[in-house]
Amino acid sequence: MLQISTLSKQFGEMRAVDNIDLAVRTGSFYGIVGPNGAGKTTTLSMVTGLLRPDSGSVQVHGIDVWGDPGAAKRAIGVLPDRLRLFDRLTGAQLLYYSGILRGLDNASVRERSADLAAAFGLEDALNRLVADYSAGMTKKIALACAMIHSPRLLVLDEPFEAVDPVSAANLIEILQRYVAAGGTVVLSSHGMDLIERVCDSVAIIVQGQVLASGTLDEVRGKASLEERFVELAGGRKAAEGMEWLHSFSD
Repeated sequence: MLQISTLSKQFGEMRAVDNIDLAVRTGSFYGIVGPNGAGKTTTLSMVTGLLRPDSGSVQVHGIDVWGDPGAAKRAIGVLPDRLRLFDRLTGAQLLYYSGILRGLDNASVRERSADLAAAFGLEDALNRLVADYSAGMTKKIALACAMIHSPRLLVLDEPFEAVDPVSAANLIEILQRYVAAGGTVVLSSHGMDLIERVCDSVAIIVQGQVLASGTLDEVRGKASLEERFVELAGGRKAAEGMEWLHSFSD
């Protein structure tokens, strides 16, 4: 479903993504983990056509994302890291706009909007401005907009950040059913336990490079995913030289 080949991106002197290669099979729940500044968001931005790479290629369902961006984006639903929504619209208006933008007819948009609102627990908020939503509700309406056209691939950057545990459990179930029906999910998260619980495959990215990738069992080996991640990311740092913190100011 997703083939990333020698993908690179540089900002000034900083090489944010350094010749990344990844292959995500159709029907996979694929997790991407890495420390802050590892290049995860930059990689996903290039995958979804939001940021042009310096070199390399991305194919989604056999379509070159940068050779034929219109066709590629029709197959992708995106939840970006930094949400930029038309938040002066109501939730219902935003869903309607997203559906019409994706080429759905009026009846389909309204039917799917109702289904998504019920699934995400947003029925009572649909007539309110998105600007008045909580952070968790904003994340949920953005995910609903990403799913309304039934894409083959969902690319989700920190989808559960600021989402309450009950809503997160519901979202995970929705995504698992989507994958079971043949959809593909690629998500980045700092929650190792979440990745370990829901993903079948994972990649660990550190300093713009893929240090490990494959099935969950292949990557973590006999350790937990968190232990394997800490090992590859440079190990734990001893908190030394902070004795002042143990002398309280009062």
